[in-house]
Amino acid sequence: MARIGILPLGRPTFDVDFAGEKLAAMLARLDASGHQIAGPRGLLFDAAATRAGLAELREASIDHLLILQVTFTDASMTVEAANAFPGVPLSIWAVPEPRLGGRLRLNAFCGLNLASHALGLAGRDFGWLYTDAGDADLDGLLAGRHQAGRLAPVAGAGDAGRGRKVADALAGRRIARIGAHPDGFDTCAYDADRLMALAGVAVDALELDTLFDTARAADADAAASLRARTAEALPDLDAVDQDQLDRSLRLRLALDAIRAKGSYDAFAIRCWPETFTEYGGAVCGPVAQLGEARVPCACEADVYGALTQLLLQEVAQAPVFLADLVDMDAADDTGVVWHCGQAPLSMAAESVAPHATIHTNRKMPLLYEFPLKPGRVTLARVSQAHGSPRMVIAGGEMLDRPMAFTGTSGVLRFDRTADETLQRVMASGLEHHMGLVYGDHRAALADVAAAMGLPVLEL
Repeated sequence: MARIGILPLGRPTFDVDFAGEKLAAMLARLDASGHQIAGPRGLLFDAAATRAGLAELREASIDHLLILQVTFTDASMTVEAANAFPGVPLSIWAVPEPRLGGRLRLNAFCGLNLASHALGLAGRDFGWLYTDAGDADLDGLLAGRHQAGRLAPVAGAGDAGRGRKVADALAGRRIARIGAHPDGFDTCAYDADRLMALAGVAVDALELDTLFDTARAADADAAASLRARTAEALPDLDAVDQDQLDRSLRLRLALDAIRAKGSYDAFAIRCWPETFTEYGGAVCGPVAQLGEARVPCACEADVYGALTQLLLQEVAQAPVFLADLVDMDAADDTGVVWHCGQAPLSMAAESVAPHATIHTNRKMPLLYEFPLKPGRVTLARVSQAHGSPRMVIAGGEMLDRPMAFTGTSGVLRFDRTADETLQRVMASGLEHHMGLVYGDHRAALADVAAAMGLPVLEL
């Protein structure tokens, strides 16, 4: 019988009541396992509470550290917990949520994804479960049967000569990084010199205030004209708060102005929380608009995400959606890709009219809302998993399914089974953002990878 030390992680911006129900079921399963359970039994919403929980576990002489990933969190506390118990086996248990077409109430998978990347960078082995309490194989987890492992990329998978045109087209492009990436988002870290050496792409670091001040100073007539154009695609604009809508659309005008002044090809924007808490409007709608116009905008100041979008856009000659993988269902053999409400409009399913909505956690417009259209898709990421650059590639079929979650989302059947794809995502140490484009471009991406000297990892 092992003594399991638990840390139940959550964030108050998600559905706390639902998270409490999930946590109660997880605790009941743990209590019924026959193992000794130590540590806090309530959701830990911040660093101070988590550190108090760590102090409690230090007194308990635990045999196994189990992170309960009840909602999305960044990876900072998981890494700190791993460092606090360097000789103790570590596992993460994240819980799925039903695809009911409403808000993403927990987003726990994305938290698991961030943690797997951060732990991969740190070289820390860990086990994991992504399952409801009734299906949790705790004995298997403790016995090491659910370890993440480490999936290695393969060199020389493509034709460098064929990929050289795209690689050369990337050289000389410019990305404006507006604001630093959020704490605990190791997935969005970058080194400007390494990026230049890899792709010939330059990064300028700008402040968020530059974006906000430019937006506030935008011409009122230009804002009114943009609203009229936006209403052609989203006729229900009157249903959202109009002051917040105006502020949101002004972010589009500001990005246009910054792009023109700095000759930028893409953006990597620290989109939250400051666009909501300091400025008062969402940048998601403007990101969707610029993505449709083939000016990629990566959220959370994800510079390599912006690079990936530029590369995919060049390969496919089509708009790119930088998406989160937020659910995998082995029984249905599908996953869900989602990101707020920022997919390009041309990706909307014809069966459902796109409409305007608000951010599910921050309750401000403008976000687009529609399910993604069915069809063949390619996903890719210029990744820094495990501390070395590689090209991660996956293929699949977007299905004609109802909207899984609010905003812009799609239900996807990967070329590999959902279970195998999930295993490979965890073993790859992949970042939580992947670029998605319609069509099958896997061979062309392998060629570009060869031209850039990147090994390839196929999910």
